[in-house]
Amino acid sequence: TDLHPLDILSEVVPAGRLARGMRVFQVQGVHGFQLAASPPRALGFPASRLFIHCDRFPEEFSIIVTLRVLSIPAKRNEYIFTLMAEETLSVLVGLRYAPDNLHFLFWTQEHAGGWQTRITFPNVSLSDNQWHTLVLAPPADAMKLSPASSLPVRRVGETPFPASLLVKRASFYLGNRRRRKGAFTGLLRQLVLLPGADATPRICNAVNFKVATLSVPTVLQDLPAKPASNEVLKYPYETDTKVTLGSRPPCTKQEKAQFWFNASRRGLYLCNGSAWISMLEVKERLDYVEEYQNLVTNSETMGVEVFTIPKVGLFAATANRHTPPGSAIYKWTEGKFVPYQNIPTYQAQSWKYFTIGKKIFLAVANFEQNERGQEFSVIYKWSRRKEKFITYQRITTHSARDWEAFVIEGEAFLAVVNHREGNNHNIDSVIYRWNPRTGLFETNQTIPTSGAYDWEFFTIGPYSFLAVANTFNGTSTRIYSHIYIWLSGSFQLFQSILTFGAADWEVFRIGDRVFLAVANSHSYDSGMPAPSNFYAINSSIYELNITAQMFVKFQDVLTYSALDWEFFSMGDDSFLVVANSFDGFTFSVNSIIYRWQGYEGFVAAHHLPTVGCRDWEAFHTAEGSYLLYSSAKEPLSKVLKLKTT
Repeated sequence: TDLHPLDILSEVVPAGRLARGMRVFQVQGVHGFQLAASPPRALGFPASRLFIHCDRFPEEFSIIVTLRVLSIPAKRNEYIFTLMAEETLSVLVGLRYAPDNLHFLFWTQEHAGGWQTRITFPNVSLSDNQWHTLVLAPPADAMKLSPASSLPVRRVGETPFPASLLVKRASFYLGNRRRRKGAFTGLLRQLVLLPGADATPRICNAVNFKVATLSVPTVLQDLPAKPASNEVLKYPYETDTKVTLGSRPPCTKQEKAQFWFNASRRGLYLCNGSAWISMLEVKERLDYVEEYQNLVTNSETMGVEVFTIPKVGLFAATANRHTPPGSAIYKWTEGKFVPYQNIPTYQAQSWKYFTIGKKIFLAVANFEQNERGQEFSVIYKWSRRKEKFITYQRITTHSARDWEAFVIEGEAFLAVVNHREGNNHNIDSVIYRWNPRTGLFETNQTIPTSGAYDWEFFTIGPYSFLAVANTFNGTSTRIYSHIYIWLSGSFQLFQSILTFGAADWEVFRIGDRVFLAVANSHSYDSGMPAPSNFYAINSSIYELNITAQMFVKFQDVLTYSALDWEFFSMGDDSFLVVANSFDGFTFSVNSIIYRWQGYEGFVAAHHLPTVGCRDWEAFHTAEGSYLLYSSAKEPLSKVLKLKTT
């Protein structure tokens, strides 16, 4: 019990000299060795350097190891350390890791020869990007593994650890078994042999048990955060810093201290564990808009959806009027959208992209019946093998206009807007809930709607809301659209707002203020005198009043049969672009980009010539920022590039 810990790891770095290929990494504020690039023999040393007075391995001992494991393939094994006889390939003592399993190896010798014994500890999962400290100790009749963060695991083997294991002319090897195959790819911080004692109480009572220390090489203890003045670091080391390119990645505790470089905005951001903090950013300002691409479509386009499939690319799905040829999906290739896949649709109105776990879906809202007189809207699923969307589920709908996908309390929902059934516009729209057991969407709730065009889901703090744009009740477009709130497992009416042929809701935030904009398409009431122009009417922007607990009107904007709002931002500036479709005389109408100017509200900044504009989508790539608009009056949509200063 008075024997000192034998620091196996320190023997590989005598006087702080790193072996060839060894590197020091800092991860989560803790330093460790990366060994995978070193030649196997460079990480070895004779056992006699530890066993000075005796050439036999102790019968009672503890092995303490602190490590950080990388994710490895299912059938791969990696050696944390081995003790091997020089004249053979036999592993006298060793520790090996496989996914979810830890194997302790030792050699049993008899007069007629010997054999390898393996004791396996199952369900030891270490591949979580965290540091772990393990204590391995043999009781009298078994082996015990003590992960520092959980209860010890005891395994009884058929063969006990030998009372007298000869280690003469044997050598220790760190992270390998004297060859590259099976080399340890993770980080190793501590590897200690404690003869004659169980180290579990000493390790597991430490304040930070995941990196509890019995003996750690000096190289890993004394690394300064940065050198003083012109002084160089005593030991070269690297931090496990990752810089992500592309669209905004998640920022959680797992990504803490990682960087994200937004090439389109030329900004560098640091994850603090919950949000991306700007470290360096060139504040862009919108200067002007230029025509970038004429996108020839299968027919007139009622709606467009831009989305990104991870590791595949950026896509745009157009909802086209005519069948055949149906609707199309385009892929962003070499800076342009090019045709990728055609899908049969029936006067498609819109697409909705969404994910459930690792599953990727795209739902189309069909307005008409198919050739058999059936009226379905269809959910398509992305096939990773075929790299295209394939039919997944058909849902009966009635002149469907829009889908909205959302998640509440971990459950996935999909809501469809039913516009009319025959000549009856006052029908139910339906909210479907995902059933993970059947893998299908099932009816969860119906909500009465009137000639509805659009759903918009949003959250404010812990509350979830769903707004419907009611357009026509059979006699008038001057009707109420409704906002619903999720309470006690269903949506309940929260607020009603008078609208005029509402075609779209758009929710957006500027700072800590929450806004909701409605696109009013036309004013018609069979019981009222006809206005001078049905289509030149105000669309309205509402702001949430926390005190009143309701949305109140913030600003009216004159629009011309507005069918869509799209919010986007550039640098510190916020914008709204409206889809003006018809002014009462022509479909060639300017759609307008409005800039947020604080106290003045939204002020017209750019007038964009459009033809029957139906939908806007804003998107970003590494090359810059863009707007895509769809035309409901010609088979041509346009990509516009936002030029900045």
